[in-house]
Amino acid sequence: MNRHLSRIIVMQTIYEWDFRADSEDIEEIKQRNISSYNEEVDLEFIKKTTDGIIKEVEAVDNEISKSAPEWPIEQIAPIDKAILRLAVYELKFLSDVPPKVVINEAVELSKSFGGENSSKFINGVLGTIYRSSERYNPEDDQEK
Repeated sequence: MNRHLSRIIVMQTIYEWDFRADSEDIEEIKQRNISSYNEEVDLEFIKKTTDGIIKEVEAVDNEISKSAPEWPIEQIAPIDKAILRLAVYELKFLSDVPPKVVINEAVELSKSFGGENSSKFINGVLGTIYRSSERYNPEDDQEK
């Protein structure tokens, strides 16, 4: 199963949900995005992650706000916010993917879908969140 493509679907779903939170059901958005791809995706990951982000959006947004105080959440570009919500959720609430992989995936998504400075911004925010988390391993900083 293609986890990268699955993350793209989650990112697109969260992005669209952010615009249409009042008018359209998250399930409809998610199913439409899944059906747009003919490749095999991780449906369980998509459902668990999308539903988890929606459920924990306040906690996720608080993490983003604490780590990027100069950027109020409503001023973050919508696509960057969707990528950050996905990655922060994975870092904070899921433990099956190593933090470095989560951060690298988010940076790659930002290079493909975000603006020219998105990858630096996202890498910085996620690095700050990771370094303040219980999953932080100081040896990760030595590998650079």
